Amino acid sequence: MTRFTALGSGWLAVAALLSVGTVRAQEPDADLVKRGEYLVTAGDCTACHTKAGGKFMAGNYRLDTPIGAIKTPNLTPDDETGIGKWNYETFEKAFRHGIGDEGEYLYPAFPFGWYTKVSDEDTKAIFAYLKSLPAVKEKREENEIPFPFNVRTALITWRTAFFTAERFKPDPNASAEVNRGGYLVEGLGHCGMCHNERKLVGNSSLSGRFGGGVIDGWYAPNITPDGHQGIGAWSDAEVVTYLKTGTAPGNRPGVAAGPMRQTIEESLSKMTDADLQAMVAYLRTVPAKQTYKEKDLQAFNQPGAPGADTYLTYCSSCHRPDGKGVEGAIPALAGNTSVQSAGPETVINVIVGGLAAQSGYAPMPAIGQEMTDEQIKNVTDYIRNSWGNNAPVVSETGVVANARQKIRTMMAGNAPCSTIEDDKLKAGIEQAVGGDALKGLKPNDFVPVLSRVAPQVKAAAPEAGDDAVVNGLLAAFCKANRTDRTAEPLPWSATIGSFGNVAYSQVKNPEKRVDAAPGQPPASGATPPKP
Repeated sequence: MTRFTALGSGWLAVAALLSVGTVRAQEPDADLVKRGEYLVTAGDCTACHTKAGGKFMAGNYRLDTPIGAIKTPNLTPDDETGIGKWNYETFEKAFRHGIGDEGEYLYPAFPFGWYTKVSDEDTKAIFAYLKSLPAVKEKREENEIPFPFNVRTALITWRTAFFTAERFKPDPNASAEVNRGGYLVEGLGHCGMCHNERKLVGNSSLSGRFGGGVIDGWYAPNITPDGHQGIGAWSDAEVVTYLKTGTAPGNRPGVAAGPMRQTIEESLSKMTDADLQAMVAYLRTVPAKQTYKEKDLQAFNQPGAPGADTYLTYCSSCHRPDGKGVEGAIPALAGNTSVQSAGPETVINVIVGGLAAQSGYAPMPAIGQEMTDEQIKNVTDYIRNSWGNNAPVVSETGVVANARQKIRTMMAGNAPCSTIEDDKLKAGIEQAVGGDALKGLKPNDFVPVLSRVAPQVKAAAPEAGDDAVVNGLLAAFCKANRTDRTAEPLPWSATIGSFGNVAYSQVKNPEKRVDAAPGQPPASGATPPKP
């Protein structure tokens, strides 16, 4: 799985110095451990305490924050490098009060401002589960935080202004379901850590609750019940399905990307439907909020609008000239609430970096690699303000250039090829492609080769989903061709994007043969399609 510098839920990692503690607790009962496992999953602790390729919960994941890089601690019960010598009181003080085992203040990159609301019973269950894990000896790496931010005593100012230690208080006038949802959203889920407007004030009343905001270069959208910018136009079932799968059913557009994608895969998708429904029920009770004012759309509803030609050239063959996409295959842009968030970051990041196949949708080429910064800016504005969409235009200078520098993906050609974690799938692909079958493969040969290979891979790994098969084939193609592109006339992003779309077509519809790969930019001088 691809990791991002600040995930799932933003800055999720404990920034404590986990070293010397007290005594090891007695073995807890199995039910308590099982409950703790579910709660740790609900809190998405894995995202920041398990680095890519590392041992489970052994830490050393790098969190890039505005004050520097934090290396997350080892939460396994190793006596020397983890929490093996911690007792419950030591853990509780760190977890709910942000005070480390040596009395030091923890950086608010760890969401103790939310975890302070977790009950005694659940805190004990979480501790019991962590103590039941296999001990991993992995020393925590040093943080990279410059002076004066590395002086933890200065955090007393932040704590005095923005932190209050208190348990969750149920609303006596609300239903049990709403209160359960509030407990999860405001506590373990720490949803506001990404979705609040202002991140540096923690979970305080100044945070702009759930109004949306930028987190690590991605825009976490408004999740209040506002009908245009939030979830007000979504049904409960649509929101629950989105939280569980990353997409919504039927004609509701939207597909999760960036940190939210990982949060869904590692946390939300593993929670019960009842808890997800409770979270939605609680969010319905939050005051609706508009994070920007609607504006006149007329400048974008005409063929000559800035970005229109770029959209028709690069985007319309998949997302359609009307922005409605292809149900179940290509997400709609028209009416997509993520597209219409206050900030353009998520749209720009996806244009620049592309997307892997997910939730039944085809992989998206990193089409921005073939565009200028001005084209990306204009097409972003066009997408966010056409077909009834309404969002602020890109006004911040350098936002596209920053995305180019930050976003690193296989589809863009500036990150390593993805790995295939499923052993059966990996073996099936290796057997099907037969050594150098993908090396030097040209677009004209994608269909005949993949029409043979895709069914063989699916037969060899029948338990692997279609998304995994498509992404596995993409990884194999990348490894075979990234270092030798001399025979290929197309740019890398266009080539692997075309391969991915043909692979998707053959995996999803093996009985159909396609003559051209969707999403491939036309050759130089070609006339773009017209609506």
